[in-house]
Amino acid sequence: MNNAALEKEVKRLVHSNRYEKGYVCSIDVLMQLGYLSQGNYEDWRRGRVEYLEKVCKTNLGKLTFINRLIRTYAIELNLKSSWTAYDQFGKGIKRRLRFSKSGDKKIEDNYSTHYVDVERVPELRENSPGIRKA
Repeated sequence: MNNAALEKEVKRLVHSNRYEKGYVCSIDVLMQLGYLSQGNYEDWRRGRVEYLEKVCKTNLGKLTFINRLIRTYAIELNLKSSWTAYDQFGKGIKRRLRFSKSGDKKIEDNYSTHYVDVERVPELRENSPGIRKA
């Protein structure tokens, strides 16, 4: 997918996730784009993969571009940024998972930041009995 098409698709996914979930995060967008499979995501969450970028089916340039687009559209939509910890699933010692080979804080923060629609979340909670009330 070229950058122009990718930009349109990321924008559509940001709007779609914001409406359906009340938030946008890189993991969801990467999975919806087909760059991250459910199986590879689960392997990473269980600590079987050293860092997430290793199992993404695109290059680092595109991953950086996607994260930049998500952040840009989130700012345009006035979504609140919320850092989210990604810890290992499963039994045993829980460790913080890495997104990038370098472990650079800025890169890690770009992946782990969720962008929340503070107006949409209460509406979704009200309409969905299974969602925990704050």
